[in-house]
Amino acid sequence: MKKYKKIESAIHYIREDEQTYGLRTDGELPKHKPAFKLIDLFCGAGGMTLGFTENFGHHFKPIWANDFNKYCVETYNTNFGNHCIFGDIVDILANPNTEIPKADIVIGGPPCQGFSLLNRNREDDPRRQLWRPYLDVVERCDARIFIIENVPQLLGTFEHGEIVGMAEKLGFRVVSDKLNAANYGVPQTRTRAIIIGSKIGDPNILFPPRKTHFNPNGNGYKQNTLDLKADGNFLSSPLKWQTVRDAISDLPQPTNTDLREIPPPLDLHFGRNPTETSLKRYRAIPKEGMNRFDLQKRAPEITPKCWIRKKTGGTDLFGRLWWDKPAVTIRTEFFKPEKGRYLHPIQDRPITHREAARFQTFPDSFVFKGTKVEIAKQIGNAVPPLLAARIADIAYVLLTKGTKV
Repeated sequence: MKKYKKIESAIHYIREDEQTYGLRTDGELPKHKPAFKLIDLFCGAGGMTLGFTENFGHHFKPIWANDFNKYCVETYNTNFGNHCIFGDIVDILANPNTEIPKADIVIGGPPCQGFSLLNRNREDDPRRQLWRPYLDVVERCDARIFIIENVPQLLGTFEHGEIVGMAEKLGFRVVSDKLNAANYGVPQTRTRAIIIGSKIGDPNILFPPRKTHFNPNGNGYKQNTLDLKADGNFLSSPLKWQTVRDAISDLPQPTNTDLREIPPPLDLHFGRNPTETSLKRYRAIPKEGMNRFDLQKRAPEITPKCWIRKKTGGTDLFGRLWWDKPAVTIRTEFFKPEKGRYLHPIQDRPITHREAARFQTFPDSFVFKGTKVEIAKQIGNAVPPLLAARIADIAYVLLTKGTKV
């Protein structure tokens, strides 16, 4: 089996030319010593923290983190050191004995279910307000920069306006936008909302980061690199989107055995034990891109009646991935093909935990803790580390150049 290479762009970049900011020309950002201190709230497994560390070319030092899920805390502490605190952030901040260490930057994603499409009409959802303790930590630690990651539906809401308004009262300049992870080297078309606040420079100059990758089948470019080089939204020499094939083609057929005790990458490359009916359904849609509508046409006798009754809806349900396209958004139940386009392009099975982790750009060496279901939640909820690294580029420039930006 060939060795898996971490999916990452060839160089780091920022909005303006590297020479403008006196940065490196050898593909590495200059390291600042001592490292900038980082706090990660609602940290999950630590995908965002990972993108800010030396694993992805940066020199940030995580010093404090928090999550309400004990398995996430165990995963985070295993990979970054024993400084992630378990518990409700509201209760932690209400404790008079709590000391928040001084930090240069706070990152994190307050739980986003309150902004999701299913919950957007629930105006009383208390999870909409967890940005308040987030900004409380920002204020207590004297951070010069904060970064909030969330679902795209957050932008333009009343709560988004409240976040910006509160941050501006604290002295931050704030910028917000939606980023498609595929445009930054992630083999997945995952779109997230990013809010950046800075006290030491104008983030509008740097954000959004220039795209390192482009869709070879979209935007009218059709491999026309001259057009791409002339487009200020792209890096001078962008690469094609990373694909499912790029991410997982080296992995063998998985077994149905729990392999978490063996070395990576096969430790998380375990399959399920599908029923005979499920296997028949997989085999009935053998071509890339097929979905539940194709299943109904080809094998109505084994198509769930609820799918037959529902004649409209998303075409990703019970769908196969394409080898030469990025994966769709990886969610927490990616191991259930009835939840989305999570069938392997050619094998009759859903994707494995290892494959999902690669679509999220977690290196094989990253250690996940917990049950299979809990690890799946950690993978699906994470910020792709490679996307986080491109956001970290901006934070690094702001912190090193400050008001000169």
